[in-house]
Amino acid sequence: MTSASRDQTQLTVRILGRDYQVACPEGEREALLASAEYLSRRMTTVQKKGKTLGMERIAVMTALNMARDLLDMEQRRKRAPVDDEASDRLSQLQLRIESALDEKG
Repeated sequence: MTSASRDQTQLTVRILGRDYQVACPEGEREALLASAEYLSRRMTTVQKKGKTLGMERIAVMTALNMARDLLDMEQRRKRAPVDDEASDRLSQLQLRIESALDEKG
């Protein structure tokens, strides 16, 4: 038995009503179960929206939707530093304006 296989256990996850045996690294059981539950919910949503889609098509459509969501999050994260910088500058300008108004008043 290799060290890699000793650090993993077999776990059964249920996705869209089907059981799958997957290798799970030690300490990641809860994260894997949560991921499987999330995937199953997303696949169920795709299944309900489609007519009679096969399991493979449901999986592909779900993967595409999740990839789009991931890319959207990455784009927002890339813009976040700019947004934070702009927010800081606006706060500084607001303080200057308030200070100037206090001096006049």
